[in-house]
Amino acid sequence: MSEHATKRTVKGIIGFGLIIGLWATAALVSALHEAGSVSELLRQYMVATGMMAPVHTLVDYYTHIKGIEYLICVAFFIAFPVFFTYVNREEKKIRVRR
Repeated sequence: MSEHATKRTVKGIIGFGLIIGLWATAALVSALHEAGSVSELLRQYMVATGMMAPVHTLVDYYTHIKGIEYLICVAFFIAFPVFFTYVNREEKKIRVRR
């Protein structure tokens, strides 16, 4: 590619990014205006995506907590061996000449 074409491509990408950024900012401001506060907007988002669900019984609550516990266990079972190998790796010996 020539230098002129590269500059034009970079300007196009930057322009597209600015348009997307402007759209995202407008959507966020509009959503904040409709919700009234940041916490209410986050609550609506979590309800809409299914991250937060109404709990009607003790069994619903226990099932939710148990699911989170299993996710924490899986994360630990993955993270601990990685951390263990990082901590117990042998240092490379470097020879220094006099």
